[in-house]
Amino acid sequence: MKVISVNTSKPITFIWKGKEESTGIYKKPTDKPIYLTKNDVLNDEISNRLNHGGFYKACYLFSSDQYSYWKELYPNLDWTWGMFGENLTVSGFDETKVFLGDIYKVGEALVQVSQYREPCYKFGYKFGTQKILKQFIQHGLGGTYLSVLEEGYVNVNDEFTLMERLKTTLTVAELFHLVFAEEKKSKVIKNSHDE
Repeated sequence: MKVISVNTSKPITFIWKGKEESTGIYKKPTDKPIYLTKNDVLNDEISNRLNHGGFYKACYLFSSDQYSYWKELYPNLDWTWGMFGENLTVSGFDETKVFLGDIYKVGEALVQVSQYREPCYKFGYKFGTQKILKQFIQHGLGGTYLSVLEEGYVNVNDEFTLMERLKTTLTVAELFHLVFAEEKKSKVIKNSHDE
């Protein structure tokens, strides 16, 4: 796995159901390394710290290999790395072969695969339709959050080196499928979390 883009955002405001909202989902590539802290990415917007940031959601990783699938569904969007709100866009990230609890060295940081990503209405707002929430869950490859065990800078072209793997655990894809099994079955998403 290799970092092909590092992405951050400034706060963006928009109107949702008559109320002004703020979000950090509009991430864009940056030409400087990003610094991973134990709770977030330094100088990156997190508008809702109840559901984002913190030890188990310090940094969000998404696969560049998934972009072509989504570009076909939404060809009229302005596509750049960071489109899914990820801090790290990574090539070669196969969610069926990366496991919950895996520890990797990347750049100066030591990170651990920690948690699934749950899409919310702000993700839908960015894509111009709330139906993407159902599509995202149905597709089943949602990226992963990382815990930061050792802080440090990460930059484009840094590679992930596996340092440790638990003997019994789930893959990122298996965890995602397990968490959203009921939503997939009923094709109903009930989610009030926000970015």
